[in-house]
Amino acid sequence: MSRRLPLITTAERRHRLGRRHRLAPSARAATVPQAADAVVALHATDAATLFLSARARLSAGGPEAIEQALYEDVSLVRLLSMRNTLFAVSRDLAPHVDSSTARAIATKERRALLKHLEEDGQGLDAAWLAQAESAALDALDRDGPRTGSQLSSAVPALRRKITIGRGKKYEAQTGVATRVIRLLAADGRIRRDRPRGSWTSSQFRWVHTEPWPAVPVAEARAEIARRWLHSYGPATEADLKWWTGWTLTDVRKALAAVGPDQVLLDTGTTAFVSPGDTGAEPAPEPWAALLPGLDPSGMGWADRGFHLDPAHRPALFDYAGNIGPTVWWNGRIVGGWAQRTDGEIVWRLLDSPGRAAEEAITAEAERLAAWVGDARITPRFRTPLERELVA
Repeated sequence: MSRRLPLITTAERRHRLGRRHRLAPSARAATVPQAADAVVALHATDAATLFLSARARLSAGGPEAIEQALYEDVSLVRLLSMRNTLFAVSRDLAPHVDSSTARAIATKERRALLKHLEEDGQGLDAAWLAQAESAALDALDRDGPRTGSQLSSAVPALRRKITIGRGKKYEAQTGVATRVIRLLAADGRIRRDRPRGSWTSSQFRWVHTEPWPAVPVAEARAEIARRWLHSYGPATEADLKWWTGWTLTDVRKALAAVGPDQVLLDTGTTAFVSPGDTGAEPAPEPWAALLPGLDPSGMGWADRGFHLDPAHRPALFDYAGNIGPTVWWNGRIVGGWAQRTDGEIVWRLLDSPGRAAEEAITAEAERLAAWVGDARITPRFRTPLERELVA
């Protein structure tokens, strides 16, 4: 007789999302690192996304609390990591993210740049690159935090230009500064400091820092998979592969190290949860959330059917599959929102969640507007509904 798997319903998955992603008011985090750990990592490609994702999960505190974590306490750090994308993770988790994912990206970045230097034909090689990197670090030690342009002004090597794809249709001349700085950041030898503008700005200054302590790769991947399963389970191999960008072999090894339990979903498919995490999830209080584009709760799975009606995808996603600003009610996406140029937060429902939901969403929009204040937010990845609402 085959073993009967524990059943986890769609409703219970939504309960888990509200509690574990710290979106229900009673579950909100007291600190910024707790907010990040709740979803393993906060998407940080768009500066505003990081702040708005943290805001939605914090019980109190304005933008200055997140700035304190990023730039003073350094309890939250940005790393080029999963899916070759910039994320912000707690300082405690950073060595595992670095070893599991970022190291491989840094190696690939260095190999690609050295190939470009060789093909350029100016005699720039690994020795030249090492000297340029050393000069950039010396300049940061001497002058303090500097933007990329300021660093280029101080380091002649960073003002060099190379030709990519010489003799080909896509031939283009480009400066090396951005690539060298990206490489130093990928190696963990510099990190992003306060931007030149407000918290919505991506024009960061850079500071010299020490690389993260080494963690065995298998151990690091197992820790990432363990945390991810707690936050996003029940989920599948395909979900974890998509989220991490690892190979299927690496995903299976990491899951084997964790030893997850298998459960049955009410769709008839099977999925994994953390060991012993098969019990029913109590429903949190009713909750509404306005989450920014690329928020982890919208981007955490390859298959998002339990919280997203497929009919809503065309309005809420861009052509590359990036989710825009979303309105949530009790663990599912029910609409989208935007900020107009005068600062007004506007939103539109894509289905009919009821009067209680509309009242809660209105209150959450007012809370968001008060938190944002005079700042203006334009998502890096524009979606059809967001554009319509702004217009």
